[in-house]
Amino acid sequence: MELKNIEDRIVRLTPNSSRMGSTIISKNGETLYYLASFEGGYDLWKMDLRKKETKLLHKMNGGWASMQTDKEGKNLFLLGGRNMQKMELPSGSLKSISYRATMKMDLAAEREYMFNHVYKQQQKRFYNLSMHGINWDAMTAAYRKFLPHIDNNYDFAELLSEWLGELNVSHTGGRFYPNLKSEPTASLGLLFDWSYDGKGMRVAEVVEKGPFDHANSRVKPGVVVEKIDGTEITPETDCYTLLNNKARRKTLVSLYDPQTKERWDEVTIPISSGAFNDLLYARWVKQRAADVDRWSNGRLGYVHIKSMGDDSFRTVYSDILGKYNNREGIVIDTRFNGGGRLHEDIEVLFSGKKYFTQVVRGREACDMPSRRWNKPSIMLTCEANYSNAHGTPWVYRHRELGKLVGMPVPGTMTSVSWETLQDPTLVFGIPIIGYRLPDGSYLENTQLEPDIKVANSPETIVKGEDTQLKVAVEELLKELKK
Repeated sequence: MELKNIEDRIVRLTPNSSRMGSTIISKNGETLYYLASFEGGYDLWKMDLRKKETKLLHKMNGGWASMQTDKEGKNLFLLGGRNMQKMELPSGSLKSISYRATMKMDLAAEREYMFNHVYKQQQKRFYNLSMHGINWDAMTAAYRKFLPHIDNNYDFAELLSEWLGELNVSHTGGRFYPNLKSEPTASLGLLFDWSYDGKGMRVAEVVEKGPFDHANSRVKPGVVVEKIDGTEITPETDCYTLLNNKARRKTLVSLYDPQTKERWDEVTIPISSGAFNDLLYARWVKQRAADVDRWSNGRLGYVHIKSMGDDSFRTVYSDILGKYNNREGIVIDTRFNGGGRLHEDIEVLFSGKKYFTQVVRGREACDMPSRRWNKPSIMLTCEANYSNAHGTPWVYRHRELGKLVGMPVPGTMTSVSWETLQDPTLVFGIPIIGYRLPDGSYLENTQLEPDIKVANSPETIVKGEDTQLKVAVEELLKELKK
């Protein structure tokens, strides 16, 4: 490879924007193989670098995998998850590789090795050279004495968490993910009336975009689900066990309408609990957007930043410059956000200051800057904000973009490297990046106090009332009056 002036010869190879996985170039340098995720997981693609021709080799819908070739460059191996696959080059034929290996493990010795590895990694990579004032060697010795009494990974992960917790830092601890064979419970996309004590389950709400939310379904609030695949639901029956392993499978649901005294069956396809949670999240956001619209008489918009990542940013960007473009102000909700890295993007997006207006034949068409929000805003925070959901509100107030409303946010602004141990069911975290202020202090362990402190009490939450959101709307309307 000619390295001189290589920076001037950077070109884009793949034709489409996508989430990229592993890439590899054939031994003769003429073919690029790569994994890209457009929909439903990563698929294997092939590109002729001379002809600039790209084609889909295998629709795999799989997770991330690494790719390697053998020494001769005749075969390509996909290594990921529990399956290994081999593809012959250049024919492209793909087949699974089955193998079986037996070994005897000294688990106590392995745990000791992993314990030592965690000790070294924290010592070498922890963001703060003073280890937050902890004598790491002495602390390690204090916890090492428990090792001989541990004989399972549940307790070992707990030991790691207690030990690493002595560093008084976020983004660390041990986690154990056992390889359990479970029966995931599906969802019908319905909310039930828990005050109902008769046979079956009485529907309180048909969740929007759920399995029963379509024109051909007669399910509505008040209808009773009596049977699932022919099994009757009684007060003694846990109806959710009847939905085990039913996700994406046709399921017969027997229904009864107490108003019309009619009984009928509908065939539906239940969704996974994860998909149902996504619908409930969308419902939550829609309800709050409607509240803001009602309380402000259509003057304010509402966006929720679900996570500090690209997907959330695209949604926020689209909403504030799309459907809320003509609103006088915007409520930015960061509550329950688990983090990521978005503080700079949010700072830029909401820091617009109007400098001129486009006018077409006397009609105002667009304010400038047109790709940033240049009107008032306010931000919501709560105790469940974590990581960059601590840093983003801090930057928002530090740059004087607007006020913070809600509850204090714990000081958890570090960046982490989660490392899988030799036993892949065990993971631990190393906070490798701290965020230091000009005075030498760090955001980590520095609690962020809101400008207006207000809590959502359980009594109001169960009524569907969001006190924090209402206060934010009232405060922003006051600013608009000024």
